[in-house]
Amino acid sequence: MFATVRSDHPLTARTASPLDLFQAIQDLKRDLNAIILAHYYQEPDIQDIADYIGDSLGLSRQAAQTQADVIVFAGVHFMAETAKILNPEKLVLLPDLNAGCSLADSCPPQAFAAFKAAHPDHLVVSYINCTAEIKALSDIICTSSNAVDIVRQIPLDQPIIFAPDRNLGRYVMAQTGRDLVLWEGSCMVHETFSEKKLVQLQVNHPSAEIIAHPECEGGVLKHARYIGSTTALLKYCLQSDSSQFIVATEPGIIHQMQKQAPHKTFIPAPPLHSCACNECPHMRLNTLEKLYWAMVHRSPEITLAEETRVAALRPIQRMLEMSR
Repeated sequence: MFATVRSDHPLTARTASPLDLFQAIQDLKRDLNAIILAHYYQEPDIQDIADYIGDSLGLSRQAAQTQADVIVFAGVHFMAETAKILNPEKLVLLPDLNAGCSLADSCPPQAFAAFKAAHPDHLVVSYINCTAEIKALSDIICTSSNAVDIVRQIPLDQPIIFAPDRNLGRYVMAQTGRDLVLWEGSCMVHETFSEKKLVQLQVNHPSAEIIAHPECEGGVLKHARYIGSTTALLKYCLQSDSSQFIVATEPGIIHQMQKQAPHKTFIPAPPLHSCACNECPHMRLNTLEKLYWAMVHRSPEITLAEETRVAALRPIQRMLEMSR
């Protein structure tokens, strides 16, 4: 049973100032026994109010370990679903239910079920950036942090389907030497980076190291000094002797890079067109105001059919066991 929210919060209208929002959210966290989990791609204000900021693997671990009654997930829909899969008894809130994922959308459950049926002897390893229905059809879940290690733990004679991201799948193939059957899905943000513009940018910044997320296309990855998950990219920047970096992933991570290494320069990799296409439009749907109102109204809530939740839980648990 959840605590009743006090009626004397400083916010009484949606036009309240950001300073009031920070304090009001802190009050609600205490009243609800809530935890705020945020992905690195969220806007800076949300990152600054969050109890934990991380990539998909770190967020999954936090969701599995939390003692909070309410999980406010500042990310996209599949991430909040993962928290609900791991915590069926808890209230899981997503500030904006329309915060979806182009990669998850690229793998419809019915089509994937048919694809899986056509390869009956294959083990299904699915990237966590997928819906609960796809997780329920999978044998093991992975993240960009552990995908290579997960595949390396699977016997060499076991054929594998890798879904839904073809770019991450190709990267895993290159790192492991395994021949994977790939589902042809992709992330709209990580496919928007221009190799030509990236090369031109490095010409203008010859001392800058290019670092990239493995969801990027091969043409971008071949120029990268370092390839890794968002958390790995952050750690690399902090440990590297270089002072300049060209960052080929969603630029929300640059907020943490600048906070933790203010003496270094971080340059977002350029998209194909003159737009903000390298920003995830789904991630940016969440705002500090929406997060506050979600906590006030305890809505939008993430719900899942129990059969789907239980089926999706098994491959996530396998991932967590294999990632210790």
